[in-house]
Amino acid sequence: MGFTLQQIQHAASSRFVHHLAALIALGAATVLCELLSPFLLHINLLMIYLVTVVIAALNLHLQSALVTVVGGALIYNYLYIAPRYAFNFEEKEYLATFFGFLVTGVVISSLTKHTRDKGMMLELREAETANLYELSRKLAAACTSQDIADAVINTIEGCSKNRAALFLEIDGRLRQTATSSDLLITQEQRQLITKAFKEAATSESGYQYGNSLYCEPIRTPSRVIGILVINAEWSQESTPDHHRRLIASCADQAGMALERVRLVHETELANNEMARQKLERALLNSVSHDLRTPLATITGVISSVLDEGELLDSWTRNELLENARAEAERLNCFVGKLLDITRLQAHAVVLKIELCDVQDLIGCALTAMQRLLQGRQVQISQAEGLPLVPMDMVLMNQVLVNLLDNAHKYSPPDRPIQIAARCNEGQLVLQVIDQGPGVPEHELVKIFDKFYRIAIPEGIKGTGLGLSICHGIVEAHGGSIYAENLQSGGFCITIHLPLQQSNHAGDAA
Repeated sequence: MGFTLQQIQHAASSRFVHHLAALIALGAATVLCELLSPFLLHINLLMIYLVTVVIAALNLHLQSALVTVVGGALIYNYLYIAPRYAFNFEEKEYLATFFGFLVTGVVISSLTKHTRDKGMMLELREAETANLYELSRKLAAACTSQDIADAVINTIEGCSKNRAALFLEIDGRLRQTATSSDLLITQEQRQLITKAFKEAATSESGYQYGNSLYCEPIRTPSRVIGILVINAEWSQESTPDHHRRLIASCADQAGMALERVRLVHETELANNEMARQKLERALLNSVSHDLRTPLATITGVISSVLDEGELLDSWTRNELLENARAEAERLNCFVGKLLDITRLQAHAVVLKIELCDVQDLIGCALTAMQRLLQGRQVQISQAEGLPLVPMDMVLMNQVLVNLLDNAHKYSPPDRPIQIAARCNEGQLVLQVIDQGPGVPEHELVKIFDKFYRIAIPEGIKGTGLGLSICHGIVEAHGGSIYAENLQSGGFCITIHLPLQQSNHAGDAA
């Protein structure tokens, strides 16, 4: 590709300015030499022109620096080598001074330019490294492909001062994911970008289309997934190497980050699928056991009463019917818990918040558990002057009933159950404490999961839903619930409820 007319004009204008600056520098050096010539030997004035050459080499193009070399040699020999105001190329001293200054000036200009260019390159490399480090930091924190695309575009804009756009293949089509705010991609350019994407699989470098469109493929280890487009006024020959290198590095980092996001997403999907399958198996096992066992008992009792009713004495018949009723109540409780947990998960529970007395809450729960806790000692420790607490009395009663049922199942029947209530830092603290063996430390965080039951003690009936329901109801009140093993022995479940109604209490749980 050739240079555009605008680029040629800009280059010519830049050379003219540098040459003019070189001539001005020579003029200033000559004026200074004229002012100092009465006080210095003419041989010392040569150093002023050498300093001018160094200054020009540090600040101007090499060609302009060479102008100061040739011009300085001619002016010095014309003005300060005898005979003055004349060129005498026949004298050895004249030639030695002229060519000595010329060679020295060329060497100084070349070395100075090389040092300056090397310093500029080091600065560019340092800036490029800093920009790529900043980009890698942003990409490491990016969670979505959109975040990655925005980070890459911002980096390109900040480093190369060019506008950019990023296209990714989504559902088999190349889609514009992110772009500079003032960049408009035409339909013709989109066709060129699509062409570059299709050809990228057989090429390792970027593509230049026209004088303003540069395309860099975005690759992963397995395939090309997108195109990074730069809209800039340079051609393939005039594109700065460090710009192309930076663009390629950004594309490589974007490819790795996008691949990471894809793998993380697939891992999450796989984990969710495993969790769903695990939940389904747990639900199936629970339903198959906790539904079929009561139904089998009830069916057996009814069959026995119908088939052998006349042969059974009244005590045996009542005993069978009592077993059937107990199993029916157990079945009803299980189905009720399934419905409760389903409503909590579907956010279909609406709290009816009222100011309630904690003593009434404890009394209602103990009344509901009276038959089950018959003969069991329950110790109540309630601080004096407890205020009324905003809560849904029915649902919190269910929470306390579930906690008492849990304490009754997992603690020795001859040991008391404790209920403690107090206020602390604007919250009601409600605790249910039993004297059981507790829960293994690594299982404490799991006991509020659905269908989760600890392995010990064996033979205790349950569904693994009670504590999960408690967790959902307490969180719906804006509170918290946690479990802990007591150092003195025993197990404690603690509830914290705010004494002032939270913002989301009363909404769907």
